[in-house]
Amino acid sequence: MTQPTLEHRDIPLFVHRETVLPDWIDYNGHMNVAYYVLVFDHATDSVLDALDLGEAYRQRTTGSVFVGEAHVTYEREVSEGDLLTVSSRILGFDGKRMILFHEMSGDGTESVVATNEVLCLHVDLETRRTAPIPAAGASRIEQVAIEHSALPRPSRAGRAIGLETRRPA
Repeated sequence: MTQPTLEHRDIPLFVHRETVLPDWIDYNGHMNVAYYVLVFDHATDSVLDALDLGEAYRQRTTGSVFVGEAHVTYEREVSEGDLLTVSSRILGFDGKRMILFHEMSGDGTESVVATNEVLCLHVDLETRRTAPIPAAGASRIEQVAIEHSALPRPSRAGRAIGLETRRPA
């Protein structure tokens, strides 16, 4: 089986970079699963900041964005000191919810290390319930979502965990 790679893209994606720290290495000698999720969470924060829906938005409004669901796939190991690049895109938006898809590559290659799909929920912090994103933020998301919809759907998007046979015997 060939390693998946990031597709050539002419459409700008959100990009976050981070280096694997020594504390992130587990007893198997590679980055522990928890730190893949941490890096993906940092990438989500980066996307939210770029859309003006991150921490600064939270500080000036009663709204925030929570992750309601997440799915991670692991394709290959990474080691201490590896530079990770997370390319992120919007797969869907409905006014309250946004699906982000992250692809992590390592050490300057386009070989996919891991993927993460997250369902982001806009929450009114006074009611602690989902609420529509204000018009300005919704407009920014819609514009990017339209651009990203021209990209091929990632093969790992929408996956579920199951014990069914994946290949015919």
